[in-house]
Amino acid sequence: MHIREIVQATALPVNADFLNGFADTPEGVAANVKLCVGTGVAGLSVEDNSQDPAAPLYEKNLAVERIRAARAAIDASETGAVLTGRCEAWLVHDPTPLRTALERLAAYAEAGADCLYAPAVSNPDEIVQIVKTVAPKPVNILVSGFNHQLSLSQLTDLGVRRISVGSGLALAAWGAFVRAAQDIKTNGTFNLLANNAASGDLNQLFRGKS
Repeated sequence: MHIREIVQATALPVNADFLNGFADTPEGVAANVKLCVGTGVAGLSVEDNSQDPAAPLYEKNLAVERIRAARAAIDASETGAVLTGRCEAWLVHDPTPLRTALERLAAYAEAGADCLYAPAVSNPDEIVQIVKTVAPKPVNILVSGFNHQLSLSQLTDLGVRRISVGSGLALAAWGAFVRAAQDIKTNGTFNLLANNAASGDLNQLFRGKS
């Protein structure tokens, strides 16, 4: 974990993807959340993916208590860090992901999550149902290859209040890399290098001068 180094490297607020809190029990989650917010993060997310193939989501009551424990740890820290409650129903291929997400996200909101998040939901009607179920608390939506057709304005109209791209930008860069490499290998041409980012622009960007 390099959360503190990332926080110290930028003046922008940093949100930590804190996975399952690196613990199964509420007590373990609370202890680890205390350490995380101590790094200076502006927020963190706790998900209900148990990493157990036989039961990929924590039992609902346990999942709720884990969020409640994270909330208590943040409140005790007096840092004001934003707690995002994540339901991984779509990512673990739950047989009824929308129903599972609606039930759990509502419970996570009640347990103290500031923001609610169900990664990989892409159907606009389902997004609206999530937004309405947890209102007035905000909903985060992940945008990537599976729902890239949804624009910022469309998501705003659906009631989404926060948007993340996860690994999307890195995957876009790697996609361009692979396509260019395949073009060189297959066709012996370098046409896909024509739209490369200029080195000078990148240097300015990483120096914070853009």
